[in-house]
Amino acid sequence: MLKIAYHPIYKHPLPKGHRFPMIKYELLPEQLLHEGTCTSSNFFEPERMLDETPILNVHEPIYFYDLLNLTLDKRAARKIGFPLSETLVEREIVIADGTIKASKHALKYGVALNIAGGTHHAYSNRGEAFCMFNDQAIGARYLLNEKLAKKILIVDLDVHQGNGTAEIFQNDSNVFTFSMHGKSNYPFVKEQSDLDIALENNTDDKTYLKILKEILPKLIEEEQPDFIYYLSGVDVIASDKLGKLGMTINGCKERDHFVLKTCKDYNIPVMCSMGGGYSPEIKAIVDAHANTFRLAQEIFF
Repeated sequence: MLKIAYHPIYKHPLPKGHRFPMIKYELLPEQLLHEGTCTSSNFFEPERMLDETPILNVHEPIYFYDLLNLTLDKRAARKIGFPLSETLVEREIVIADGTIKASKHALKYGVALNIAGGTHHAYSNRGEAFCMFNDQAIGARYLLNEKLAKKILIVDLDVHQGNGTAEIFQNDSNVFTFSMHGKSNYPFVKEQSDLDIALENNTDDKTYLKILKEILPKLIEEEQPDFIYYLSGVDVIASDKLGKLGMTINGCKERDHFVLKTCKDYNIPVMCSMGGGYSPEIKAIVDAHANTFRLAQEIFF
């Protein structure tokens, strides 16, 4: 059964006019239920972790507790981009729990997803660009520490480089970080992933998919992962306000199909976090994200 992490706290309200579209977290599960892709049984509600060890295994204690106590200095808080609040920090902890639990569901069912997550700009000691805790890094470290996986591949196809993820795992041979992103997009000073593919502005479906289809199977053959994290940001589409690529929604859907089908064909469990999506029309964001869930149902079940 397809299992999806969702909690009402995901749609935490932000000040009017804030460019981060929190409403997508409310509309996406509604759309999946309305169209019949999912039923209520597909969703599970993550919790506010009582044991914070999985977060502290990735993020430095001083940073974590500064966030938890709302004592982070103003300059560091500005880099995150959200107006900090107790509820917002709790939201990030709940998202991390959703990714950990979805990872365990993926081990059982082959695939699982988190409606939120993909917070790949969170470093071990700081946050950036709407990211406070790195949910997939927390999930990956949890699986390794619990001996539930030996080698993990992180496939980050958000339009922005996974700089925080690269920093966290820069000296960890048990996690291979692969980021395929816009060359001239944020972050403008990039970290070094194990493999970075920087794409030119306006890269179209054909070019993007050709590169991905050449690289991903080869990576799997070389690295032999027994678990994959997939960051399926839909900010690669041409209409995205914060992306500079030229993909269509159908091209983005074909990208997701290829990644998920490849995981299925290699019999490697995959956990998906949604990542970015900032098109002017919320319908385009929700439809592009919904394709990931539709394909997970189609390919695995």
